[in-house]
Amino acid sequence: MTVNCSSPLSAQLSNRDGRWRLYVCCWGASQWPEHDFGPTATAPTLAERSRALTSLGFAFIDGAEWEWTEDSETLDDDTSPVLLLASIRVCSRDGGQP
Repeated sequence: MTVNCSSPLSAQLSNRDGRWRLYVCCWGASQWPEHDFGPTATAPTLAERSRALTSLGFAFIDGAEWEWTEDSETLDDDTSPVLLLASIRVCSRDGGQP
């Protein structure tokens, strides 16, 4: 499901210790909506991410695509484990703020 949106937010997917988590960055909120995919060896599929986002009350913005980046667990240490992060623009399913 995709929506047009006047107040886009960022949903992010991260992996730590073999667990993938999807969360929506709601600045100013005391707790961000999140979904834990549990332990898994591979990243959640596009369909799994979409279902998780829908269950949190959000949808992808029309035309949005996942953007992947990597970071290091320890800043400025090139031997540090790599962390994969993904983000996509989303909006609440009714088109407003969460």
